[in-house]
Amino acid sequence: MGKYADDNVRNIMLVSHSGAGKTSLVEAILNSQGMTSRLGSVAEGNTKSDYDPIEIERKISINLSVLHFITNNIKINLLDTPGYADFINELLAAVPAANAALLLVSGYDGIEVGTQRAWDILERESVPRAIVITKLDKENSDFFKTLEEIRGNFGKKCIPVFLPAGKEANFKAIADIIAQAGMDKLDADLKDRADKFKEGLIELVAEVDDALIEKYLNGDELSADEISRTLRRAIKENKIVPVFCINALNSIGIKELVGFILEYFPRSNEGCSLKALDVKTKEEIQIESGLDKPFSGFVFKTISDPYVGQLSVFRVVSGTLNSNSEFFNVSKDTVERFGQLYVLQGKEQLPAESICSGDIAAVAKLKNTQTGDSLCEAKNAVIFKPTVKVEAAISYSLKPKTRQDEEKISQSLAKLTMEDKGIKVSRDAQTKELIISGMGDLHLEITIARLKSRYNVDVDVGTPKVPYKETIKKTARIQGKYKRQSGGRGQYGDVWLEIEPLAHGQQFEFLNKIVGGVVPRQYIPSVEKGVLKAMEEGALAGYPLVDIRVTIYDGSYHTVDSSDMAFQIAAGMALRKGVLEAGPVLLEPIMDADIVVPEDCMGAVSGDLSSRRGRVQGMDVSGKYEIIKAQVPLAEMLKYATDLRSMTSGRASYAMKFSHYEEVPQRIAEKVIAQSKIEKED
Repeated sequence: MGKYADDNVRNIMLVSHSGAGKTSLVEAILNSQGMTSRLGSVAEGNTKSDYDPIEIERKISINLSVLHFITNNIKINLLDTPGYADFINELLAAVPAANAALLLVSGYDGIEVGTQRAWDILERESVPRAIVITKLDKENSDFFKTLEEIRGNFGKKCIPVFLPAGKEANFKAIADIIAQAGMDKLDADLKDRADKFKEGLIELVAEVDDALIEKYLNGDELSADEISRTLRRAIKENKIVPVFCINALNSIGIKELVGFILEYFPRSNEGCSLKALDVKTKEEIQIESGLDKPFSGFVFKTISDPYVGQLSVFRVVSGTLNSNSEFFNVSKDTVERFGQLYVLQGKEQLPAESICSGDIAAVAKLKNTQTGDSLCEAKNAVIFKPTVKVEAAISYSLKPKTRQDEEKISQSLAKLTMEDKGIKVSRDAQTKELIISGMGDLHLEITIARLKSRYNVDVDVGTPKVPYKETIKKTARIQGKYKRQSGGRGQYGDVWLEIEPLAHGQQFEFLNKIVGGVVPRQYIPSVEKGVLKAMEEGALAGYPLVDIRVTIYDGSYHTVDSSDMAFQIAAGMALRKGVLEAGPVLLEPIMDADIVVPEDCMGAVSGDLSSRRGRVQGMDVSGKYEIIKAQVPLAEMLKYATDLRSMTSGRASYAMKFSHYEEVPQRIAEKVIAQSKIEKED
């Protein structure tokens, strides 16, 4: 494959609500440009973009796919992103790699939850974009109704540059508003609309340039060159969002869309700003693209390929990288040596001798490089800003079904988390459970399916246990005496302990107030060890004891029968009895939760939080959304991701982190204790 750099490269991401037709559009583009011999179909499972067996089976996109085509000596990389909210991190990973975006809106369904979410991300990251209205061949689809909805939601800067000639099954051609091509295919009413849209487009273009607006207000006509040149600038600066109409299945409007991208979309050295931290000066700098610049780039996606192993997909920001060479991974402070470079076409890897500034490529089997790592020359070390990531919202507990599965699960999960940064795996130190966290039920369901299909690991899935703790509210004094005689040497240990509460967070304190040697000094550590062991098991429901002070102040011993073990057992007996007399209570983890909610859902979400024993701490505003800051018990949030999605039609999101422990209300504590006893009996 030849070399393509900067002016000769476009990196375009495709975003939308699930089912709006991104994958079908990619197929139509590749076919129209001669990259495929036939049009692939999602229904038939033979598209270039959706190649994962689970994608083919479920007929949905779950991975970010990288494809390309070449026309007029220009290489256009397409980054096809999933539309489901559970895979939002795949979309976010594409943002820094892209220079522009196509936002697809179904002409049948209109603006949906995923449409708004994608638009908000593009707005926040200032990604130049166009809107493509799809599925206009479907019955009851409506271009102008959808256009009105788009302009009502996203603003008047969204303006059509092509209009459909015909409707639904009769949608057979398009008319170019700018060049006035195909206008003869429009009826009189549509021609009037086209004239009005062209006037509106010229007005928007004129507003971008002071000289042009003056010319426009004076009633002078703008030249075709002035319109074309300034429209390109307006798109790059996000002042105009052109709107297209297509029929991907019949390839209507596809060549016109590609031509528009070539002429008006930002080159790979334009569009989204790429800044980095200079490792030497610790200052933020703007990276200059160009073949003559030092090599720099970043990994934005990791793919697990069954044949070549781990593939690291990266964008070259500056300079050139050659096959069979090396780069410095500044994120890991290590040099990576590699062999062949590849250009991706879905699951295909096409060999490339070198990759130049602005282009996207992949390399296999890097030892230390992961998604998000910055690549460069060692003497010109820079770190690119990490990709924004949405934190996991829902968790399952995993239990391997067999000993063989137990041996393989850790390595298998490590590979999956390297590929999908939205997955988080941990082991709860208290409950000893293996916990997997993700963006939603579908996300985790697919991850578990991959465990089985790729690595042949079977697991039982459950709801994670809440890591409750126990403490006391009063002081108690209690004796623990362990005496056993069974012929020969016996066992004897006798202690008196004072147990009292500490302030929250002080955990544990042990004091020795023995006088006169009633308990020999060598047995005091054994008493503390026995106390700590008993604290791990608790007294109420088997949860760890915290925030207590234990003082040994009296006891007795036997010169022959006393031992370390006897005093450990005696201390444990004393602690368990003492806790039950010291006003024991159950504690639960309280989480700080930030819930981002559309304004019209505030009442429902706030009411639901109250029903979960949540306390609203404050409110913030972020654009069109409200941010509810609340504290909620973890026990009430285990399935919150699913419930929140249902309440808000998928428009809300949340993040939470541990805050502190609080006493569990009595009625709930009784249920937890009763359940704990049942589990012990089982």
